[in-house]
Amino acid sequence: MQVKIVNKSDNPLPAYETIYSAGMDLRAFCKQPVLLKPLERALIPTGLYIELPPGYEAQVRPRSGLAAKHGITVLNSPGTVDADYRGEVKVILVNLSNDEFTIQSGDRIAQMIISKHERAGLLQSDSLNETSRGAGGFGHTGVK
Repeated sequence: MQVKIVNKSDNPLPAYETIYSAGMDLRAFCKQPVLLKPLERALIPTGLYIELPPGYEAQVRPRSGLAAKHGITVLNSPGTVDADYRGEVKVILVNLSNDEFTIQSGDRIAQMIISKHERAGLLQSDSLNETSRGAGGFGHTGVK
């Protein structure tokens, strides 16, 4: 599948870093460095604009290294870029650490995964089929 992309940044196009990578790294495109203080968030531009085919989305997800080493993550993870969106792809980053973190233009800040999705029709009903799980929610199976 081919995805049309416009790159208004001076960064290379997103690319898969290894042969089995699911995501392509997105890079910051900032006129000046962005300082993220602890618990602060910022909308980081990428300079990228994409045209996805119908039935596909781009998911914007955190980079595990930034999250593990620096506490930097994508706030609305995964962020969704819909097939009919033509604006700039931007990333909402949040600093969950106790230390300030500076984002420079060209830094790899997130990853983008192109994913096929279905469009569901909803059928209103007065009841649902029973299952062994039932209404068991968060943590219903325990930790061990």
